[in-house]
Amino acid sequence: MSIFTDLISPVTAILDKFIPDADTKAKLANEIATLATKQAHEIALQQIEVNKIEAQSSNLFQSGWRPFIGWTCGSAFAFHFVLEPIILDAYVLAGNVAPAMPVFDMGSLLTVLGGLLGLGTMRTVEYVKGVMKK
Repeated sequence: MSIFTDLISPVTAILDKFIPDADTKAKLANEIATLATKQAHEIALQQIEVNKIEAQSSNLFQSGWRPFIGWTCGSAFAFHFVLEPIILDAYVLAGNVAPAMPVFDMGSLLTVLGGLLGLGTMRTVEYVKGVMKK
């Protein structure tokens, strides 16, 4: 949705230069924002349809990639937040010094997982339904 907002902002700035009436400017800006929101909603619905078709495919490489990514992300979360602390605590309780563990790149994982779960689409739907305000 921020892509559309980023595209709309320059247009509304241009409206400020060429349309002196504040009410007309507000009306045009609202219409542009509404069109952008509708377009985003249509794109999201089309992507949902593509996802349904992919999920019904008998080809494992076409239908299985989302579950694979989901299980991979879920395994990474489980290891980092559940297993790693338990393993390290047990290692330290056994009288050893805790080793330095690699840094967990939460940003990359959440980007992949968020895209997989369609959180951007959910936010767009909330805006369209009026559940969430800007």
